Amino acid sequence: MKSIFIYETKIGRIAIAEENNAITEVLFYNEEKEINCQKNLKETHLIKEGYNQIQEYLSGKRKIFNLPLALKGTEFQLKVWNALKTIPYGETRSYKDIAILINREKAARAVGMANNRNPISIIIPCHRVIGSNGKLVGYGGGLNIKEYLLKLETSLH
Repeated sequence: MKSIFIYETKIGRIAIAEENNAITEVLFYNEEKEINCQKNLKETHLIKEGYNQIQEYLSGKRKIFNLPLALKGTEFQLKVWNALKTIPYGETRSYKDIAILINREKAARAVGMANNRNPISIIIPCHRVIGSNGKLVGYGGGLNIKEYLLKLETSLH
């Protein structure tokens, strides 16, 4: 059974979900219109560990997450999300860079759509993907949070 718990962080409220001993979602609470918390609201050990690791990341004490993840998506989305995990802390890549990395050079727009559907924000660092012109574009938590996370990483890199 899926469990979910909501936490307050310095970047706003986040919801962390777990199912079958793996993190399935890290969402900015305001991005999800209907999180059915009433019947699934439960802080499990793994959800709490996910929260602790995110707090360590936000305070500059953690650069790499060590949590079991369970991703559900299309084959293309899974390739994109796995590619995102290879972007080093403190660095960015463009959507085109990710498209090339997954051998789909002309699929930068599709990479953007997959990036937008990343279910495990922060831990799978979709915030590290920027436009080819170097501009910040799109982020589920808002561009101000994307900018905050990138500045956090570059200041500690």
